[in-house]
Amino acid sequence: MYYPYFRGKQYDLIAIRENAELLAKSQFIPIIEPVKQTLNSLIRTIDTVREKGGELIIITNPVNGDHAEDPDSINSLLLNDLKDYKNIHIGVLLTEKMTISDAIGVYKPHDGRKIAFIHAGFSDAKLLDEHIRNINLNCMHVFIEAKCGKLYRRHLIGQPGVLLRDGFQKRANRAHPPMEFFSDLHLIFKEEGMSGFGDFLIVGDEFSETGGPAYAVAIHITFIKRDKDDEMHIHHFKSDRFDTPTDPAGKFAEALLKLTAEVGKPNTFILKTKAIKELLKLHSEGHFPGLGYVKKLSMQHHIETIADYLNAAKQ
Repeated sequence: MYYPYFRGKQYDLIAIRENAELLAKSQFIPIIEPVKQTLNSLIRTIDTVREKGGELIIITNPVNGDHAEDPDSINSLLLNDLKDYKNIHIGVLLTEKMTISDAIGVYKPHDGRKIAFIHAGFSDAKLLDEHIRNINLNCMHVFIEAKCGKLYRRHLIGQPGVLLRDGFQKRANRAHPPMEFFSDLHLIFKEEGMSGFGDFLIVGDEFSETGGPAYAVAIHITFIKRDKDDEMHIHHFKSDRFDTPTDPAGKFAEALLKLTAEVGKPNTFILKTKAIKELLKLHSEGHFPGLGYVKKLSMQHHIETIADYLNAAKQ
């Protein structure tokens, strides 16, 4: 039902591993676009998800990172070491530069496996639909909302579909408002004719190799706004200082103090997840674990929040 999109960076993969049991139990299916040359961490992540009985979509033709020009090592991994793992969907990223022949060429070596077409600017939806129906291909579709509209998606109606929205507004940390709307896809995806929904968590679709110097530190925490039709909103807890890229630990403490104050309110909408409890512990201990670790906790909280909401909705 929920399909979070991860780039295969260190803490992205750690977030998946550490939450593999929750992901499997909730029937959430992570999408991973491998971006790092070494695949050791990806393999460990796949093994952990497999051990917990979960599913994954692994993109076999990344457009970002180290494998963008040469995805042979990813294809080799999927065709050899992981050929018997039935719960891996082969992700085919369909970009605006690709033709129908290109799309067929990407998935064809994996014929017989579950295929997930990820629509990211591709224009030949009608031809793809004809091809799928002619050969009765076992596949599903992930539509990145900003890159394919309703008219495009109409060509593939009737096939399993997921709508993926980038709810995170990319900007300098100091420019974030204290709080803003994130998404309502968890409420309306069925009305859009979809069987699931997804997002880029609290990271956003825009890819960058590094985060850059931290002039301001921000902790991004999503929550269900119960007084506004259960929309998902996001808090941006920011440090007070943002003039120089020095003292990230001190700036983290400033942002964390604001988060702690919000969580301590009796009427807060922030769910006290395991991730939030760990952030509160970091505050009480005065410990700074590094910005990558903080991002991992924010991603974990986002997953936990969606799992809690959907589980409650079933009851």
